[in-house]
Amino acid sequence: MKYIKELREGENVIEHYLCKSRASMKSRNGKTYLSLKLQDKTGIVDAKVWDMNKDIQSFQENDFIKVDAFVTTFNNELQLNVKRIRRSREGEYDPADFIPSTDKNIDEMYTQLLAYIKTIQSPYIKKLLEEIFLRHPVISKDFKYHSAAKTMHHSFRGGLVEHTLSVTQICDFMAPRYEFVDRDILVACAMLHDVGKIMELSDFPENDYTDEGQLLGHIFIGAELIRDTAAKIEGFPQKLVTLLMHCILSHHGELEYGSPKVPETIEAFILHCADNMDAKTKMFEEMLAADNTQGSWAGYHRMLARNIRKSDYK
Repeated sequence: MKYIKELREGENVIEHYLCKSRASMKSRNGKTYLSLKLQDKTGIVDAKVWDMNKDIQSFQENDFIKVDAFVTTFNNELQLNVKRIRRSREGEYDPADFIPSTDKNIDEMYTQLLAYIKTIQSPYIKKLLEEIFLRHPVISKDFKYHSAAKTMHHSFRGGLVEHTLSVTQICDFMAPRYEFVDRDILVACAMLHDVGKIMELSDFPENDYTDEGQLLGHIFIGAELIRDTAAKIEGFPQKLVTLLMHCILSHHGELEYGSPKVPETIEAFILHCADNMDAKTKMFEEMLAADNTQGSWAGYHRMLARNIRKSDYK
């Protein structure tokens, strides 16, 4: 199979890909064309169908399709100029080739994450984490395989546990370095900050927003999960529930970034900083890993709103 990361400008490619998105567009002269996003486990590539003829057979989003295309470059990014398309037939492709996955060991990361539960001193918080991570019928089964986002960062199988473990490790590192930090609250909320994404995003290969995700979002879902789970634990202090929920509700940091609240406790602020750092650093890492350009600059990153330079100096 010719993977997306192996594509080079100027070559012709005949291969199967997953159609992640399909949109009918109009060019400046009024001609209809298709704008596609094609995916395999190594990445996503933009594709255009300029000539709508009999060689472009019927297909929909999330179909596996076979394309005949020419690889070009537009705005310093590879793009496919597609000449022919048809739906892929059963047996022509391996679905595993189209599910992007972390290159880290998922089981090892999940084991490391769950080990933090034993370090929690508060019996209420420890019980809360056990109920959610070990006994919840969906989370206990799906957490380690889920993605952390649709497209922005860690948008691959195992992305949620990779991101969550990193944020938890950062918070654990930060907790003893400042006064007034409640480590139990900080570490628990690091583990729980994105747990709502299991309900917000569907499984692969779609990895798209569910109705619950679109209408409520993972921040609300996660906060509600904490409240509902704590309500079933006898004697769970209401003030502690409020402090935990606040960390989840404010972890995006700013109202314009989707947080219903800004961080108003030291734990909530550290959690926001750790989450923001890991997410944005991963964006740097993913862009540098996918870069195949010559020279010191990898190009412009739209989400980070800046050009990214490689750290070479020789």
